[in-house]
Amino acid sequence: MFFEGTAFEFNRIMLVRVVAAITLCLLFWLAARRLSVVPGRGQGVAEMALSFVRVNIAQEILGDRAHKYVPMLTTIFFAVLAFNLTGVIPMLNIAGTSLIGIPILLALWVFVMYIGAGIKAHHGVGGFLKTNLFPPGVPWFLYILITPIEILQVFLFRPATLAIRLTANMIAGHLLLVLCFGATHFFFFEATGALKAIGFLSLAAGFAFTLFEMLVAALQAYIFALLAAVYIDLSTSKEH
Repeated sequence: MFFEGTAFEFNRIMLVRVVAAITLCLLFWLAARRLSVVPGRGQGVAEMALSFVRVNIAQEILGDRAHKYVPMLTTIFFAVLAFNLTGVIPMLNIAGTSLIGIPILLALWVFVMYIGAGIKAHHGVGGFLKTNLFPPGVPWFLYILITPIEILQVFLFRPATLAIRLTANMIAGHLLLVLCFGATHFFFFEATGALKAIGFLSLAAGFAFTLFEMLVAALQAYIFALLAAVYIDLSTSKEH
């Protein structure tokens, strides 16, 4: 650990994040360094992965507006996926998203983008606020109840739930793995007699939860990028 106790502290999870970011950039660089009309194996896998985000997230939610947000959604999806998967990689063993700093930064990026997109789509701050905080077709007296809820939803709940959902899921997964493999160590090396056999059960559970955590890592990356697209779509639509 370097610069402990300062704003520039560089600890283990920061190292894990740096390793994940460098590895992700390296993989895409290797896939793209020799582009060809007939893609090789690496280029083909990269194109399939990029196409998944472009088609199944961006175009599915945003339609004709998708091309503006494909770079952002692609970056978010693969960044979250890479940081999530470090939780099941030996020697790293902790998800880069299991501390809320990175999820907050990504959520703030989404927040700025969807607010900016909404302001542009509604020709100014006034139009954006009117459309999002005062839904059309509602009796005026109900705005006393609805508008405060919409303010919280637009400016707090959407970005907050993005960050909290991701962090909570990765913390839960990390704790499950720690419990399983910690129990395995105890039963194999400290327990006596027949209790040692339970170590095989906890070891099997640990491997099962590892596979499950890989699924959760991919699912959370998909959900984060999908919700980012949904929020942008909501902020730019004319009616809710």
